Amino acid sequence: MPRALFAFSVVLLAAGCATVELGQEFDLASFEKRVQRGVTTQEQVKAWLGAPSGTGESIESSGERYLQWTWYHGKGRFPRMADARFDILQVKFDERGVVRAYNWSGARE
Repeated sequence: MPRALFAFSVVLLAAGCATVELGQEFDLASFEKRVQRGVTTQEQVKAWLGAPSGTGESIESSGERYLQWTWYHGKGRFPRMADARFDILQVKFDERGVVRAYNWSGARE
């Protein structure tokens, strides 16, 4: 039992100083320079950013439906996470697979 307790204590100590990273970084500035609403295709976006972290559907108040791809990246240090940063990019595509809109939230550097 003492060995298991020691091993568990070491894991907790290591976690107390660990940096946690979620998702994959993406280059927002490059995306914003390239993307053109009504022109850019899903294939182009995927080539620039890689596969999305998630996909879903966006339904506007007008009833219009769009395919929505999401990329996110988060990073912080345990235990406080006071320096944590989280960026999210969501891109909406019409039925032809063309960018209709996008939104981004996070911290610009």
